Amino acid sequence: MEQLNSRQVYANNWMTVREDAIRRDDGSPGLYGVVDKPDYALVIPYEDGRFHLVEQYRYPLGIRRWEFPQGTAPDRADVEPAVLAARELREETGLAAGELVEIGRLDVAPGLSSQRGRVFVATGLTHGEPQREHEEQDMRSAWFERAKFEAMMRAGEITDAQSVAAYALLQLWEKRS
Repeated sequence: MEQLNSRQVYANNWMTVREDAIRRDDGSPGLYGVVDKPDYALVIPYEDGRFHLVEQYRYPLGIRRWEFPQGTAPDRADVEPAVLAARELREETGLAAGELVEIGRLDVAPGLSSQRGRVFVATGLTHGEPQREHEEQDMRSAWFERAKFEAMMRAGEITDAQSVAAYALLQLWEKRS
């Protein structure tokens, strides 16, 4: 596939949307709409067999959802992944990690968006006060035992694709040789 031209159709502090004219491999023309967002970090805060989750209202869905702390840097800035992970953890939960280990990468929606993410496990946690952004003022956080976390996924209480995929990466990382 070949990109012939591209035009930005929308932009805000968190993303841009562009429309690309393309030529497919068979020579036929086409259009691709792409949501460009900066890469994100997702953090799995883990302590004594428990996970620290955040819950917030997700406007596009119209519901509140529990998920692992995650996010991007303000104003679409490019920030080193481990620095971003530590920032998101502190901002959303008030926790600081003694150890932060990258365990994998995720692509959010590769047929729609250029955004990619890195998954970290945070241990050796120090507790403090969250430093949430204005948009996160409705956010809550809590600790969940692993069995409760899994039950919440089965019950459809945790449906955030990145959190579910990150948990799968955690399980693989824990089984490493």
